Amino acid sequence: MRGPDVDMTRRRFLRRVCVGAAPFVVPSGVLGGNAPSERIAIGMIGVGRQGRKVNLRGFLHSPDATVVAVCDVDAWRLENARRDVERFYGAGKRSGRYRGCTAHRDFREVLAREDVDAVMVSTPDHWHVPMAIAAVGAGKDVSVEKPLSLSIAEGRALCEAVRRHSRVLRIDSEFRSIGYMRRACELVLNGRIGELRRIRTGVPRGDVACGPQPPMPVPPELDYEMWLGPAPFAPYTINRVHRPKSYARPGWMRVRDYCDGMISNWGTHLNDIAQWGHGTERTGPVEVEGTGVFPRDGLWNVLLDFKVRYRFADGVEMLYECSYPHVRFEGTEGWVQATYGRGLSAEPESLLRERLGPHEIRLPGRTDKGDFLYCVRTRRETMEPAEVGHRTNSLCQLGLIAIERGKRLVWDPQAERFTNDPEANRLLVRTMRAPWGV
Repeated sequence: MRGPDVDMTRRRFLRRVCVGAAPFVVPSGVLGGNAPSERIAIGMIGVGRQGRKVNLRGFLHSPDATVVAVCDVDAWRLENARRDVERFYGAGKRSGRYRGCTAHRDFREVLAREDVDAVMVSTPDHWHVPMAIAAVGAGKDVSVEKPLSLSIAEGRALCEAVRRHSRVLRIDSEFRSIGYMRRACELVLNGRIGELRRIRTGVPRGDVACGPQPPMPVPPELDYEMWLGPAPFAPYTINRVHRPKSYARPGWMRVRDYCDGMISNWGTHLNDIAQWGHGTERTGPVEVEGTGVFPRDGLWNVLLDFKVRYRFADGVEMLYECSYPHVRFEGTEGWVQATYGRGLSAEPESLLRERLGPHEIRLPGRTDKGDFLYCVRTRRETMEPAEVGHRTNSLCQLGLIAIERGKRLVWDPQAERFTNDPEANRLLVRTMRAPWGV
């Protein structure tokens, strides 16, 4: 639910969520003991499906990192992650045993540890910004899952916090690390398709409707109040959260109190590549309009289908819809398309054999976890820092707002305000609650 008092409500919550965090601490891996052999100490906040199966594994297999803490509000998932860490590091010891990873139910305990250099936030989307702001305030560098936020105002607040505390932050999308995605952008940025005229992006149709659900007893392993956190209170039901003792796709990804659905979930992957190749990753469009279909009723209330059209200041048009995961750049001399899982296609096909000269634009190609750890070491900006992630997420949310308003909206990307619809500006923020007395 959104309303006029949301900005004050949100700021009040963000202040309160940081009260329990540690004071500013310079990470041990940055000053003094930053020899090449020293590993960066990582705290994993959220070890559900993505957190355990992808992000935790990525850091465990990195020679530059050591996972020293895991955190989750689900005790079953928490214990599984702790065992993963102990088994992985124990396999490298003569004894076969390792006891150097602590388990926490409250993320503030991880942030209060001076031996934690950086955290990976892999929680439901509604927790991303509050936890990331608390983390940078505690002196931690942060890798945070996409989508970055549930509102444009919230994303801007995180950007300002990262700048204020001089922290390294990375949006944990792996698409910039996919070679053919990067290659498509390089061809466009180096003029191989002529003048860019149009971009087309698509995401899978993955969300379905779910009727009203009865309240259910909270599973004993789940701290449901902590899971809800800043979201409005609602009675527990399985399809609101995730299936107990399971890593199946969770219901929360279809509930707008916790996630915007496919328009942002997959959209922040493909639209990030669109922004990268267009050279607009730190700004946004000047016009947006769209149509979409929401469920008529029930628990799951994210978009079932949508089409959005954007126009940028340079005249480039972008068309974004539910179809299949791809980004296509169309220019005056040809087109190039990167399709997730399939690679590149182009017209003329000879574009695929083009070679870049020594002085042409070449984009960085580090892995997602490697990029984050490299930047923690060097204090350089990541491949997808807060501002870039915020602008990509904003692109998706602008489409969602245009669909909600049912009209063409004019956007000022510098002021981050609509200039032709005051009611649309009310949707730039969200009403959140201050949780469990933080």
